[in-house]
Amino acid sequence: MSVEREVTQVEPATSAPNQVEVRVRAEPDQLSVMRAVVGDLAMRADHDVDSIADLRLAVDEACSSLVRLAEPEATLVCRFRLVGDQLSITAEVHSKDHLGPRKDTFSWRVLSALADTVSTSVESDPNANGSHLVRIELTKGRTAQV
Repeated sequence: MSVEREVTQVEPATSAPNQVEVRVRAEPDQLSVMRAVVGDLAMRADHDVDSIADLRLAVDEACSSLVRLAEPEATLVCRFRLVGDQLSITAEVHSKDHLGPRKDTFSWRVLSALADTVSTSVESDPNANGSHLVRIELTKGRTAQV
């Protein structure tokens, strides 16, 4: 019996080095995937245990905020990028909400405390009939080794 495989090379969507993109359904049960990915990347980038825990929680908070805003059947997209000693995370989802995540919540305070920088943006999508692309970006650097 013979088994044949077809192997094709797929060019990455972006040419950015040290970038990982993960796409999952915008549902709470998928958040563990994002926590696992950021934890693994932070560990490989030599972040300490506390920084890794902070990143896992920050990604969970950011993605949870976006899942609450997501349209039905939306996809949550996270891009993880290592630049020097900084791990940069961009999470985005399509939403009917044009305001984006609220910044006066406990969740936003936790997110802001866990990351070095946090920002959010909302872009209208002219091709998506009233839909908006809601994005949260955060960065976290390695803590100084003693």
